[in-house]
Amino acid sequence: MNYTFADNINGLKPSAIREILKLSSQPGIIPFSAGNPAGEAFPSKEVAEISNAILEKDPIMALQYSVTEGYAPLREYIAKYMKEKYSVGSEDDDIIITSGAQQVMNLVTKVFVNRGDTIICEDPSFIGSLNAFRSFGANLVGVPVEADGIDLNALENAIKISENVRFLYTIPNFQNPSGVTMSLEKRKAVYEICKKYGVLILEDNPYGEIRFSGEDIPTIKSMDTDGIVIYAGSFSKVLSPGMRVGYAIANKEIMAKLTVCKQTDDVHTTLWSQLVSYKFVTEYDFEAHLEKIRSIYRRKANLCMRLADEHLKPAVDYYPVEGGLFLWCKLPENIDMMEFTMKALENKVAVVPGTAFSVDTAAKSDRIRINYSTPTDEQIINGMEILGKLLK
Repeated sequence: MNYTFADNINGLKPSAIREILKLSSQPGIIPFSAGNPAGEAFPSKEVAEISNAILEKDPIMALQYSVTEGYAPLREYIAKYMKEKYSVGSEDDDIIITSGAQQVMNLVTKVFVNRGDTIICEDPSFIGSLNAFRSFGANLVGVPVEADGIDLNALENAIKISENVRFLYTIPNFQNPSGVTMSLEKRKAVYEICKKYGVLILEDNPYGEIRFSGEDIPTIKSMDTDGIVIYAGSFSKVLSPGMRVGYAIANKEIMAKLTVCKQTDDVHTTLWSQLVSYKFVTEYDFEAHLEKIRSIYRRKANLCMRLADEHLKPAVDYYPVEGGLFLWCKLPENIDMMEFTMKALENKVAVVPGTAFSVDTAAKSDRIRINYSTPTDEQIINGMEILGKLLK
């Protein structure tokens, strides 16, 4: 049979990261290509204790259907936590629990974007979000990322010349893939530019809680007095990605539409994982847990950067990081990025080609992304040495 696929889906290509991940899962491969949190950061023992207690004391609640908006005590906790710690949320805002932060990207696009409408994106950006936007037939316009965040002049110009701009998608903290953190001055300017032109901001912040050095910078949502910022948060990097618990904070009018759309997607986020998340953050020492995982990523990041300095510099440049999971490395002009990526794989080291994160799928790149959270320390040491030898 000849299958006719939807126009929105026909143009989608398999994620380069997922294809490389298939290879990186083979025995002996050093997985710099992954984006997974470190296995030792998972509170496995505590999750088992909580799960057992839930299933012994109130299994029906955990296994039954629930409300689309999410488990009420968890929503109340997030509202209080985000307001007190990050000044996020107002009386005009509401919260919905989602199946990971990825679902926020899907729901927001479904609510606001018609086929052919424009979404402004940092370039490079997270492939999962880019593909979500593409699946709705959106026109993606990329804006370069500088060492301190998005290029403001390019952003304003992109908004001016593009038709039907629906929202700006940004990852201000430890951006994936660049690792860059947007400065406070740029966050304020981004908000003012978008306010000026009536453009919404989708602020994706999966890595904000794993800052392991430097000072926190206020979120763009904390500056939102006009209801133009939709904030996406997640427990994936601080508890478990497999539990699929994310959330959105946005104006109540927006939230009502997101809720209707979520009902058609999955009815509600798995209640078991919501209950586990709630009981972990309220009955265990969540702050101590955050400090533990920050110390893990601090050690791994410092090890990776030290070895990059030793084996890759001065030929390769990268942005030093204060959090997150990635190094974004620029190869010398005389080295073909895709050839280097494949040679690395032949030598049992998997890195992600920079083209995977380009807004323009046909664009060239001289970058590779290296993840330091998934590999063991020994793998980081061996992998960076192999990459250094390849460069030479």
